[in-house]
Amino acid sequence: MKKDELFYITLLLVHIGMGLLFFFIPFIGTIYGVLVVLIGIGYVINTQNRNNEVLLMAAYCTGMDVYLKMIGASLLNEYGKYSVIVFMGLGIFYRGFAKGSFLYVFFIVLLIPGIFIGAETLSFEADIRKAIAFNITGPVCLAVSAIYCFKRAISLKRMQDVLAMFLFPLVALTINLFLFAPSTKEVVTGTGSNFATSGGFGPNQVATVLGLAMFIAFTRLFLSSPTKKLQLINAFMVMVFAYRGIITFSRGGMFTGIAMIIIFLGVMYFVLDLKGKGKLLVTAGISVLAGLLIFGYSSIQTGGLIEKRYSNENARGTEKSSLLTGREELIDTEWNMFIDNPYFGVGVGKNKEIREEETGIVAASHNEITRMFAEHGSLGILGLLILFTTPVVLYLNDRTQIFALVFMLFWIMTINHAAMRIAAPAFGYALALLKVYFPKPEEVELKPLLPLE
Repeated sequence: MKKDELFYITLLLVHIGMGLLFFFIPFIGTIYGVLVVLIGIGYVINTQNRNNEVLLMAAYCTGMDVYLKMIGASLLNEYGKYSVIVFMGLGIFYRGFAKGSFLYVFFIVLLIPGIFIGAETLSFEADIRKAIAFNITGPVCLAVSAIYCFKRAISLKRMQDVLAMFLFPLVALTINLFLFAPSTKEVVTGTGSNFATSGGFGPNQVATVLGLAMFIAFTRLFLSSPTKKLQLINAFMVMVFAYRGIITFSRGGMFTGIAMIIIFLGVMYFVLDLKGKGKLLVTAGISVLAGLLIFGYSSIQTGGLIEKRYSNENARGTEKSSLLTGREELIDTEWNMFIDNPYFGVGVGKNKEIREEETGIVAASHNEITRMFAEHGSLGILGLLILFTTPVVLYLNDRTQIFALVFMLFWIMTINHAAMRIAAPAFGYALALLKVYFPKPEEVELKPLLPLE
């Protein structure tokens, strides 16, 4: 067994053990979360970020983000975002940034008026610091990460290391899901998002990271599985992440993960040589079959309710009136706030208060686009234009950047159903800006799960 393979399998086993330990003693998870940041800072200082070590640590903290919240071990609600900002800041300190990344400095400047307006207009009863931090840390985390990642060169091997670091904490998270609700049949009684199958935490956020984990395991199956043992391990992880994501009954994360896989396969098809194309098609076909089997198994475990969920029906089979589970009302209220305050918006954190006053709905935004409209007005629109166009321009200049497309897709789809409540969409967006050096097509070796011969 090669050193890299042994190290990968060892870390998977460690995180399986971690999932077991932290489930029964969550306080150890709190200590671990703090140590990860402190040791990571020491690691980066020691290496002076010579090989993009900050990306490894930021990816790991991004993976830890939802997991620590799930087990109640996160000291700070914005642990993941703050950690990513710290590591990306260290990266900028040691390795600087490209000139073009000043676009994201300008993006941060565009956010400032909304912060001041929010601080001025939020009610006396509101915790102003938390209200503003809840909404602004995501965009700031994205901007700082983007400044570091913009056009930064990184090898495909290092990119896979970064994605693996994100994956490890989610192995522990998945262990927690199985322990929290050992029997799916006993806890699934309807077609709404299920907190029991999501470890007691927000199904939307859990499904988001599981969908991303499914995609990462899938890319490792394609690009980092030189032995049959690794192929089977990674294939098994793809199936487990898919199953656990499906039974959260939160559809956004799963749709996003599947879309990323489809785009990944599509771009890879045009990058590979003829032999590679054949292997890709075989593996893609097997993947479709496996996906159908996983969904079928999920249907059995949920008594057919998961099929009704994806058909937008309730437990009785009646079609629900809302396709977006009520998010349309949130979008409408935020659009109206923008119409009434088109220049500078209502201020960061204020949209939740206004919505409650006018409609009685007590809910934070689920859509980052309409939130930017409502809270930042025309400055928010300008900021979004920067975020949307920059990765697209980079990709059009170098169409071999397969991760640029998939992570841009991840960001767009995620912020439309889960806003930027967790660190994953912010860090994922930044990964789309990296310049990944790929081997030549004839050097890319793909091994399907079943032999072609």
